[in-house]
Amino acid sequence: MALELLDHRTLDLDAAQRVTYVIEQSFRYEYDAPVQSLRQRLVIVPPARHGGQHRRASQLEVAGAQARRQLRRDRHGNVVTWLLAEHVDEAVEFRLAAIVERIRSDGPALLPLEALHSPALLSPTRLTAADDRLRDLAACLPSTAVHPLDQADWICDLVHASLEYADGVTSVRTTAAEALAGGRGVCQDMAHVMLALCHLVGLPARYVSGHLIGQGGTHAWVEVVVPGTRDAIAVPFDPCHGRRAGSTYVTIAAGRDYSDVAPTTGSYVGTSASRLTAQRRVGVLAAA
Repeated sequence: MALELLDHRTLDLDAAQRVTYVIEQSFRYEYDAPVQSLRQRLVIVPPARHGGQHRRASQLEVAGAQARRQLRRDRHGNVVTWLLAEHVDEAVEFRLAAIVERIRSDGPALLPLEALHSPALLSPTRLTAADDRLRDLAACLPSTAVHPLDQADWICDLVHASLEYADGVTSVRTTAAEALAGGRGVCQDMAHVMLALCHLVGLPARYVSGHLIGQGGTHAWVEVVVPGTRDAIAVPFDPCHGRRAGSTYVTIAAGRDYSDVAPTTGSYVGTSASRLTAQRRVGVLAAA
């Protein structure tokens, strides 16, 4: 979309009543030889609504192959697109364009009160399982009764102080325990460590995949679920930056860990290796 974006650095987005975002994202796979039976799973389409965030329009295009589409919602409510191509000669590219609007008065993301006791939000996964080092870190948190939001703030700050941001030292298979032991990682590692600590202290929480305005790639953070008046409230925390997430964040999907919401995964039949090139443009179209 040839739309001119505003300079978000000159705007107070958290004070704006309405913010409109543009998302352009593409994934291109190239092959040395033709491949067959391509099955691609994409989790890149924004939800119809997430609290005050609304999807106003979206279009997903496929270039380089004839592909059938299957649009589903997974058990976490995320929009999942399956693309099935019988044959790809040299390359296939998936392109998303979307318009998202945040309306401040619509409030935060809400969940049923039962979510406060959901095993999916309280139980560790392979990527968020605790070890002795994580248990020792959890022991540094205040032991007296505190408000869940205060506890989440402390956990967020603790993770931010415990890991140094470093690209290329971890992978999507790195566990929270491994990342903490190495002391370095990227946003998904810090989200996994925060989730592990939340599980240890009994805070329901989930992994969030999305975009941070001004950052080059996709981003990850955590939503901690706390009691509200009639519902449970999903409050976003970004341990990578040591803060609560605000209007510079656009949510795409939420799950137990990265494996639930990986933007692109797939398989094919063939002997050729694949090369992935990803591009992304996310910014603010309007704010008032």
